[in-house]
Amino acid sequence: MVKVGNFFFKYRNWVFILFYAALFLPSPALFNDETFGPVYYKWPIILGLFITVGGQLIRGATIGLAYIIRGGKDGKPHAEGLVTEGIFNHCRNPLYVGNILMLLGVGVLSNSLLYVAIMIPLFLFIYQSIVVAEEHYLSGKFGPSYDAYCARVNRWIPQINGIGGTFRRMYFNWRRWILKEYNTQFVWMSGITLILLLKFPELTRHNIDLRNRLLLIILPLLLLWYLTVRYLKKSGKMKE
Repeated sequence: MVKVGNFFFKYRNWVFILFYAALFLPSPALFNDETFGPVYYKWPIILGLFITVGGQLIRGATIGLAYIIRGGKDGKPHAEGLVTEGIFNHCRNPLYVGNILMLLGVGVLSNSLLYVAIMIPLFLFIYQSIVVAEEHYLSGKFGPSYDAYCARVNRWIPQINGIGGTFRRMYFNWRRWILKEYNTQFVWMSGITLILLLKFPELTRHNIDLRNRLLLIILPLLLLWYLTVRYLKKSGKMKE
């Protein structure tokens, strides 16, 4: 499993992009009018947005409280230090949990049975293997201190107890959240916009001209926001 995890870790950014693109594959509906009535489309929209926004909020809380500096070196996991503060005090992999919820949410939002039944389990397997590889590396580097951390904090299921105290004790760095997440947020919000307007014609009363106008307004605004944040970051005018 460690070797499998190291392989997927090397290509983890591409994995996320490919899984996001898979949202637009043809699929049987997760919700349909036969089972849920003529307003069936409200179910994937409400549930999907609730789940995917929850995932982004978990990522935001994690990054804003205590960002973990972890990257790849020679295609394998690497960490400068062991971070156990913030949301990492309640879950060992909160960023991955956020990613899973974000993808599950947009899968539900896209009303795709194929995505929820096949792509999400495959994504979970990939992330599980990556985590096993990371934990193998971290245990070897930090030894007993990491083992004690693993014994205290769950790998996947966040521990809610004491989370209010965590937020009260720590400063939330919203600038870091924006600067670290603007790429992810741009792709995420653009995807949500495309899913809502292309897969749910009911939202625009089947008016194609209205749908296209909204696309021509919302997508450029998202791109403008992305370019603005990118400029502020690269120019040093906005710092963590």
